[in-house]
Amino acid sequence: MSLPQPDVVFGPRPSQRESQPLLGCVENEFNVADNSFPDDVEFTEIMRNIELAIEEGIYPERIYQGSSGSYFVKNPEGKTVGVFKPKNEEPYGHLNPKWTKWMQKLCCPCCFGRGCLVLNQGYLSEAGASLVDQKLQLFIVPKTKVVRLVSESFNYSAMDRAKSKTKRNLSERFPEIGRKFHRIGLPPKTGSFQLFVKDYKDADFWLRRFEQEPLSESQAKQFQSQFERLVVLDYIIRNTDRGNDNWLLQYDKPEVEEAKEEEGEDWSLVKVPEIRIAAIDNGLAFPFKHPDEWRAYPYYWAWLPQAKIPFSEDIKQLVLPQLSDMHFVEELCDELHDLFKIDKGFDKNVFERQMAVVRGQVLNLTQALKDGKAPVQLVQMPVVTIDRCKSPHDRGRLRSFSDSFTQSFQDRAPFFSWC
Repeated sequence: MSLPQPDVVFGPRPSQRESQPLLGCVENEFNVADNSFPDDVEFTEIMRNIELAIEEGIYPERIYQGSSGSYFVKNPEGKTVGVFKPKNEEPYGHLNPKWTKWMQKLCCPCCFGRGCLVLNQGYLSEAGASLVDQKLQLFIVPKTKVVRLVSESFNYSAMDRAKSKTKRNLSERFPEIGRKFHRIGLPPKTGSFQLFVKDYKDADFWLRRFEQEPLSESQAKQFQSQFERLVVLDYIIRNTDRGNDNWLLQYDKPEVEEAKEEEGEDWSLVKVPEIRIAAIDNGLAFPFKHPDEWRAYPYYWAWLPQAKIPFSEDIKQLVLPQLSDMHFVEELCDELHDLFKIDKGFDKNVFERQMAVVRGQVLNLTQALKDGKAPVQLVQMPVVTIDRCKSPHDRGRLRSFSDSFTQSFQDRAPFFSWC
């Protein structure tokens, strides 16, 4: 028997779950009021189903791979529908259940973190990558948004669990006192929620398979098209963690279907194969400077044979008109600003430095596309940052790169260029 589906609503709703509300009824420290997305009814429905599943005791399941606390989230039927990564369980979050980063911080503090990234903002990077993907219509990042969830299976401090238990006991024994509590259950966690993709495998698996079983010309062209979208995404957001184990491939191998004999001839139909890329694990992107210390954090796809092929006309027609438009680029930066500012630790100056890197990446990418370069040549171009000029007289008027921005090249290289 299937469970009833919850209604889709766009505001706080009455709940009888006094003991463990999933969402705060007022805005919290991250300025996220609830899990309603008026411009995306389908995503809102998914979140409502997740809340119902947790209420019914179908808790998110911790993913034991990786260096942070992340969880497979399920719907009322028990099917995995997404991956939730709480902010305070990120690699350097204070509630990270994995001990590897804690040991690194304790034993080797000089190598703690990545000096070019803002710590504990991986959840914003995940959502930001999805925003860029949707804006450019690349459609290789599973839709990702910032949400709030609470579950017994998440990693909470002993204090939080003790407070929740005490409030629940008081509420049961003294209902009048319990009604005065702002929250009785565990505190909701803010983090990124990414839709789950099925039937995908690590790119490394398929890349090795393609070496043994080469793709046909049409399949190789399809793969190249998807690969170029990955290059565009990673380069713009300056992903510092793109190995061949954290992007996925879906490959439907050709299937021969026997057809009925017609006019004495025996023939068959070949099902057209499809190759799709899913760019996951985008939490280590949007640096506020280009890597210039120990490691370069290269794009590992640059060593693939596909990176030696010049960008196709298809990718040029898809992204070049937008990336060549300064107003489009600034609109993208404004939308990223609206996303990043929800964090309590948001720093406008740091954000402007992040966008200076993004603008520089866009400039290089635009030039590479116009010049007919290949991805491997793109990553060899001198890195540049483009800062917005801080002038009180240019507010409200149209801007251009020539009179409102300054360009600068990085004069310091990381010690290791290969890792």
